[in-house]
Amino acid sequence: MENSIIGFLVISVVSYLAGSITGAFYIIKWQTGQDIRKIGSKNVGATNAGRILGKKGFLLTLLIDAAKVFITLFLVKEGLAGSDFALILSAVFLCIGHLFPIQLRFHGGKGVVVYLASALFLVPLTIGAAAAVMGAAYLLLHRYKTAGFLTMTSIPVAAFLIEDSFILPSGLLFLFITVILSHNK
Repeated sequence: MENSIIGFLVISVVSYLAGSITGAFYIIKWQTGQDIRKIGSKNVGATNAGRILGKKGFLLTLLIDAAKVFITLFLVKEGLAGSDFALILSAVFLCIGHLFPIQLRFHGGKGVVVYLASALFLVPLTIGAAAAVMGAAYLLLHRYKTAGFLTMTSIPVAAFLIEDSFILPSGLLFLFITVILSHNK
């Protein structure tokens, strides 16, 4: 199935549907009965869930959003196809599903957790490098958001230096650009 168009179509659809499971929406709905898209920053993400429910909301959202990535990528790697292209394709459609979930009328989160969880699954050492960049950038700049974006930039660079594959770093770069563009919507 690895090289077939049908296989890649299945991976894309399954990944999009898994990505559409937006943790913050369901946690807030379950805990408060409200629609997260109408409260706080109106963003369907972990930060807004944290604003509304505190650490519990943030951590539960983080757990759900990371779990959907790990489970889906694991299934693609072990069950459907283990190629780097199949894994990146899955990660991209997980992100698209998260950003534009069909059941929420295409109003989702911004994809940061999906990006970071994908990087952790695909090239785990990039997260160690990113943590070092985050620490150094925050110490120098004292600006969390700027340090965070620099950290996310370091992931495809680290993947390029670590991996023998061109596909994984390129895919992570594409995911990073997607996340950056989602912050401007």
